[in-house]
Amino acid sequence: MFNKLTPYHAKYFAHELSIVHANGGVERLSQSLFDASVDLNPHQIEAALFALSNPLSQGSVLADEVGLGKTIEAGLVLCQYWAERKRNLLIICPASLRRQWAQELLDKFNLPSQILDAKTWRQLQQQGIYNPLADKKVIIMSYHYAARLEENLVAEAWDLVVIDEAHKLRNAHRESNKIGQSLKRSLDGRKKLLLTATPLQNSLIELYGMSTLIDEHLFGDDKAFRKQFMQSDSDLDELRERLGTFLKRTLRKQVLEYVKYTERRAITVPFMPSDQEHALYEAVESYLDSEHSYALPKRHRHLTGLILRKLLASSPSAVTNTLQVMLARLETLRDENVNDVARDIVQEIIEDDELETDYLEEFEEDFSVEQSLDRPFDNVKLEAELEELKSFIHRAESITRDAKAEALLTALSQGFEQMAGMGAARKVIIFTESKRTQNYLAEFLASHGYKDKIVTFSGSNNHPEATVIYRNWLERYSGSDKVTGSPQVDRRTALIDHFRDNAEIMIATESAAEGVNLQFCSLLVNYDLPWNPQRVEQRIGRCHRYGQKFDVVVINFVNQRNLADQRVLELLTHKFSLFDGVFGASDSVLGSVESGVDFEKRIKHIYDTCRQPEEIDAAFDALQKELESDINQKMQKTREALIEHFDEDIHDLLKIKLRSSQRAFRQDRPLVLGSHAISVV
Repeated sequence: MFNKLTPYHAKYFAHELSIVHANGGVERLSQSLFDASVDLNPHQIEAALFALSNPLSQGSVLADEVGLGKTIEAGLVLCQYWAERKRNLLIICPASLRRQWAQELLDKFNLPSQILDAKTWRQLQQQGIYNPLADKKVIIMSYHYAARLEENLVAEAWDLVVIDEAHKLRNAHRESNKIGQSLKRSLDGRKKLLLTATPLQNSLIELYGMSTLIDEHLFGDDKAFRKQFMQSDSDLDELRERLGTFLKRTLRKQVLEYVKYTERRAITVPFMPSDQEHALYEAVESYLDSEHSYALPKRHRHLTGLILRKLLASSPSAVTNTLQVMLARLETLRDENVNDVARDIVQEIIEDDELETDYLEEFEEDFSVEQSLDRPFDNVKLEAELEELKSFIHRAESITRDAKAEALLTALSQGFEQMAGMGAARKVIIFTESKRTQNYLAEFLASHGYKDKIVTFSGSNNHPEATVIYRNWLERYSGSDKVTGSPQVDRRTALIDHFRDNAEIMIATESAAEGVNLQFCSLLVNYDLPWNPQRVEQRIGRCHRYGQKFDVVVINFVNQRNLADQRVLELLTHKFSLFDGVFGASDSVLGSVESGVDFEKRIKHIYDTCRQPEEIDAAFDALQKELESDINQKMQKTREALIEHFDEDIHDLLKIKLRSSQRAFRQDRPLVLGSHAISVV
């Protein structure tokens, strides 16, 4: 039309383009998705547009419930940035999720990426790429490596930084949180997109902590936040308005018109511990009640006691190992006259048994004060405690019948029967909080008819059976882009593929509770039931998510000789609606929001202080009454005021987005919607 573009026409066309792309509508996404292969649902488009909507903000949080496609939403945003030639893009995530991110970007959005670690960095530099961060690809790295590269990250003008599983940085405002503090410094002033399904677990201060990653000045300092929003007379409308500027959350129940989720079915399997097992439990309980203990320094007694009680309920193998660690601590005190080993002991217990790392975070908080014994030790009392621990270990090693493990056989039989009735695959994931219990169960099930049908999944995944699976997987996919070259990432992928294609049972620690997609499995067993409702929800979310074709069956155990365990299960199932229904924990409770009460600590206090059935019942009745009041009155108001609020016309709004996105895409290609999305006439 024009042989030469005049300045006037250039300005005119630029003006027209700015009108098209500045309105925040789906037209902004249409061109960027031309090469994408992704099933889109309206809430994902809405979330992506929310993240793109305010060019002046320093970032946003997408906090959709588990399984609603936060990765897709972030991918849409990354894809749009790429299309707009803003290609300095960084993804920071747990190390185990790096490969998953790279694969998603390639398969669904045709975006090139580079996973960076120390080895890859050296290799790229040897190839002549002096600065691997400026390699014109989406850069992907782990939290720990990003913290190591603080000086390098500061020097880059990142257009967008995506931080996955951002709840891991909920304590970023604290000086003791080294990774959070490092990322705040290195990414200051850069636009960020935080992703998390659990934006808070115990207290509103966790929301504040994540907000400081985006902008230190969103709420002022933590003291101001506590005073304004965590008091009984807090201005919740103001908090809702402030959060609404940078945080968006969608629940499953809000998209059921578009995405048809399957149901959840709960099965409770009772078991009766033997006299030997019950006697060990009672003996260790009495030991934990002791006023004076060298193995349990008073300052850290609550944490060690929490761990011991959980391991007691897990398996004799798990508690034996912990008791042996405690025994070694006392022997060190006696032989070397060392009184500063509490940190090493608790850290060893947690890391060796792959217990939930949040315990270690709490432990680090405890050590902000002086570390030492509560008093000079008495050799006579020390020897007596040594003998007591030895007797516990002997009792644990002498147990020949494990009632809970036997109940697991019954549970698997019932669960597989349900799978057969639905026509679902004969697959089950068994969650335990202890790596020792995991190994024990693998041997137990192998000797009871499940040999060669089991795969175990942990943080390290370096046991001999996993190595064989990994090597076979490497041989099978040699030369393909499925092999990343990172042993940690590839081992995880190999084990999940083996579970899907060959095994019937996966026994997993908490390492599999985040970032693992198991839509092909619809049977889940909580061998150890966490006291934190959000942890249970994270586990179930591995199976009960978008793409699951069958109802998900969740099996829990109840100890018929332990009233406290029975009441914990009752609270989690009936009062928090974790297992019955579709929606999960978010519908009834998100931690202990307004009061800041840590539910897990409250339960632990009851275990600590109550012994007789009447005391236990009274304590749990009081807790239940308090929680009911909190949930039914305050929580409902708080939840709506915070992060789960949608305008009453949300479905109409999503339909409008759906129609407009169809119009925009129809110009180039038909819009591909999820198989469960509704048709718009």
